[in-house]
Amino acid sequence: MVEFFADKKDFNPQPSQDNKNYEYLYRGAFTMLQYRLRAGEMVKAESDAMVAMSSTIDVEGKLEGGVLGGLGRMLSGEKFFFQTLTARRGHGEVLMAPVVPGDIMDLQLDDRTSYLVQKDGFFAATNDVVITTKMQNLAKGLFSGEGFFVIRVSGTGTLFVSSYGAIHTLNIPAGEEMIVDNGHLVAWPENIVYTIEKAASGWISSLTSGEGMVCRFRGPGKVLIQTRNPQGFGQWVKQSMRTGA
Repeated sequence: MVEFFADKKDFNPQPSQDNKNYEYLYRGAFTMLQYRLRAGEMVKAESDAMVAMSSTIDVEGKLEGGVLGGLGRMLSGEKFFFQTLTARRGHGEVLMAPVVPGDIMDLQLDDRTSYLVQKDGFFAATNDVVITTKMQNLAKGLFSGEGFFVIRVSGTGTLFVSSYGAIHTLNIPAGEEMIVDNGHLVAWPENIVYTIEKAASGWISSLTSGEGMVCRFRGPGKVLIQTRNPQGFGQWVKQSMRTGA
């Protein structure tokens, strides 16, 4: 059986002293997640996340929350199915990576704080983390660029989010505000107060500034943002192809 560690005796299926049974490889633009599973344990991830795994692990497509949950994720821009990776024949290890270049960050959930995640931000989660969809109100859904549905993550366990570029944490103190371009959002706590508004006054200034809609967050709370904008990069690629640059 092929293993990703040098020798079986080097592999401890119990969590390490810092209570982590995972680690990040090649941090930066091409981060990969190395996750160790005890016999019978399972981790769920976005479709196509698995890069390599021990032969003790089975990978399956699964609908989290049934058909309605899958439809809600599809409407939000997420994929219909998750990958579930289960160590059915003893302990094992799986390597996972996002589709786009970028980083991965873990959030520890304690069943008290739920998170909203932008449509491409969910990467993986432990079994007790619940992935659902939440309908935004009409104004937020229409103007946010994220659609009427966003990903809602709750429960207990570890949530892994991924980004295009690096992930930066904005720690917003109580009573203070921070404005974030929608294309740079990754995840934010559900209980933080935020509004969606135009980045610049007037449609002409919005076009010339290159900015569309932004989110105004009011603290206290921590908002995760990504250093690159995938929509902006897509527009750059299209423009380059048109001009031949």
